[in-house]
Amino acid sequence: MKKPDISIVIPLYNEADNIEPLGHAILLAMQGQNYEVIFVNDGSTDGSAKKLKEWCTGYTNFRTIHFRKNAGQTAAMDAGFKSAAGEYVVSMDADLQNDPADIPALLEKLNTYDMVCGWRQKRNDPWIKRISSTVANFIRNKLSWEDIKDTGCSLKAYRKECLNRIKLFNGMHRFLPTLFKMEGFTVIEVVVKHYPRKFGKSKYGISNRAFRAFIDLLVIRWMKKRTLHYEVEE
Repeated sequence: MKKPDISIVIPLYNEADNIEPLGHAILLAMQGQNYEVIFVNDGSTDGSAKKLKEWCTGYTNFRTIHFRKNAGQTAAMDAGFKSAAGEYVVSMDADLQNDPADIPALLEKLNTYDMVCGWRQKRNDPWIKRISSTVANFIRNKLSWEDIKDTGCSLKAYRKECLNRIKLFNGMHRFLPTLFKMEGFTVIEVVVKHYPRKFGKSKYGISNRAFRAFIDLLVIRWMKKRTLHYEVEE
C-alpha cells in the first residue's frame, strides 16, 4: 500500500457504539486524501475490539493497535504517534464530539506552522465540565506562562518530524502545545466544532484528573524554568 501523507490517530476506550459512525464521518471528510487511520484500543472491555476488527476488515487504510490492558490516554496517543507513517499526524477523540470535517482546515495550517490545536469555542458539554475546564485552562496558562485557549481539545495536527522530537510521559498529552514551543516549534489555534456526546460515557471527570493534572502542571513549570538558553558565538 502506498505510504500515507496523513495519519489520523484515535485513542479509544469502551467506544464500541461510536466506531462505525466515526469511520463513516472520516471517510466523508477525507475524500481524495492519501491517509491512514490508527485506532488505539486502550484495553476496552465493551466489545470495541470486535467492532474495530469488523470495520478495519472492510477498509484497508484503517488499522488498530490493541493494548493488553488499559494504559491511559497518553500511552495510547504515544503508541499511535510512533506507529504513524504519514508526514502529517492528526489526533482526535473517538467519542464523536470532534468533527472529522475540521481536519482539512487544521492540515492547511501545517503549511506554515508545526502544530495546530483545535479550539472548541462553543463547548457542548454539561455545565460543570465547561466550568471546570475553563478554570483548569486559566490555572494552566497562568502557571505555565501560556496563552492556549483550549489545551484540552484532542483534535490537533502535527508535523511528524516535530512530533518525533517530543517525549511523552503519563498525563503529558495535555501539555503538547507547551512541549512543542519548548522545542522551538510554532503553534496556532483554529476554531473547531464540538458536539454533545451521543453514545457511551466520558472516561475523564473532575475527580479522576484534577490532582494529577495539577502535579503535571508543576512539572511543566519546572521544565520551562530550567530550559537551557544559550547561543554559540562564531
